[in-house]
Amino acid sequence: MAENYDLIVLGSGPGGYVAAIRAAQLGLKTAIVERENLGGICLNWGCIPTKALLRSAEIYHYMQHAGDYGLAAEKISADIAAVVKRSRGVAKQLNQGVTHLMKKNKITVHMGEGKLTGKGKLSVTKDGKTEELAAKNIILATGARARDLPGTPADGKRVWTYRHAMTPPEMPTKLLVIGSGAIGIEFASFYNDMGADVTVVEMMDRIVPVEDADVSAFLEKALKKQGMTIMTGAGVSDIKVTDKGVSAKLKDKAGKESAAEFSHMIVAIGIVPNTADIGLQELGVAVDDRGFLKTDEMCRTNVEGLWAIGDITAPPWLAHKASHEGVIAAEAIAGKHPHAMDARNIPGCTYCHPQIASVGLTEAKAKEAGYEVKVGMFPFIGNGKAIALGEAEGFTKTVFDAKTGELLGAHMIGAEVTEMIQGYTIGKTLETTEAELMHTVFPHPTISESMHESVLAAYGRALHI
Repeated sequence: MAENYDLIVLGSGPGGYVAAIRAAQLGLKTAIVERENLGGICLNWGCIPTKALLRSAEIYHYMQHAGDYGLAAEKISADIAAVVKRSRGVAKQLNQGVTHLMKKNKITVHMGEGKLTGKGKLSVTKDGKTEELAAKNIILATGARARDLPGTPADGKRVWTYRHAMTPPEMPTKLLVIGSGAIGIEFASFYNDMGADVTVVEMMDRIVPVEDADVSAFLEKALKKQGMTIMTGAGVSDIKVTDKGVSAKLKDKAGKESAAEFSHMIVAIGIVPNTADIGLQELGVAVDDRGFLKTDEMCRTNVEGLWAIGDITAPPWLAHKASHEGVIAAEAIAGKHPHAMDARNIPGCTYCHPQIASVGLTEAKAKEAGYEVKVGMFPFIGNGKAIALGEAEGFTKTVFDAKTGELLGAHMIGAEVTEMIQGYTIGKTLETTEAELMHTVFPHPTISESMHESVLAAYGRALHI
């Protein structure tokens, strides 16, 4: 006999486990199915442990520049094994936290491979044994995995995905990073700070191409200053992997090719949804031409009672987007009529050095959409706190609709901007205009004052530049 629930969630990442918790809060008998670790990729192999690695690299960077702060530090060194061990410890602690949350909310956990076997039916297989589950509603939250470079699959030795890069068998000496999205740039930044010679190759005409063009240009300049080699509008060919390293031909934007040798290579060229062998085809679940599931504004698929959230659906592929979708789906299932999510109000953060954070439309996208815009920029060199911290590199940029004053987008690069972007995100969610932002009192001295000054700058009223 199948075990019956009101809701079954397949996948326990930040989308899945949040959906399960919210459903349980609303009184639904809920089960969650996970094949590997509670918390999914984000908690165990993504967002959280990478931030632990980057924190170690940040402290190492500051130790090497102690003299800039009137301090002295001698015989500075880094132990990559110890850094990784700390990162894994952080992931383990949070995994235990999710386990506790499942128990606290009386959510039944089924460990094993889940597969849809019909409408409202799902089997879970582990160690050769299969159990049958049934529910009126099922939420798919199976996430995604790294996309391999065609012809050069990751081997964990010389060719890495993000997962290999988090538990490296050795410290790379000369590292090639293919792709300059958030994952590629974060690992490039980490290994560069840890002492590797890093080359980043991006096929688009600028790095972090989804960001505002001014942010991309500033980051490229900053990374080159830190010693990285950055190639945009570039390509990689003739890759050969041996026990000793990786050789490749690099083509620059002018079309000139050059041979190069590296100790290791990280491939960060996108993701593939985890949708194979979970029974989608048999149920006729609609997918787009890239294999991502099609959903409506409440996260419903075209199959009644089947919902999908997170990285198996449309972009942006971000953990916080998945979590919010989990809440929306759970509340819709419980009949609570939640608000649909506006993708324009989803912030994005990249934890490189310097950090990047943004929300809404870039200046270029706003103009493409037909807006007449007012744009304000304020550099951190005009901010007292940033100067006192020794972090005067960076800026805040805001984009407004010139006709209505609506905040269309905000783009930041510099120290701690990932902690500040939520101010603009709240503003966008509340449909604020420049007037409310101008009338807001920002604390002094804080880097957040650059946000206020940027708004003022868009209307010719900046005070400190």
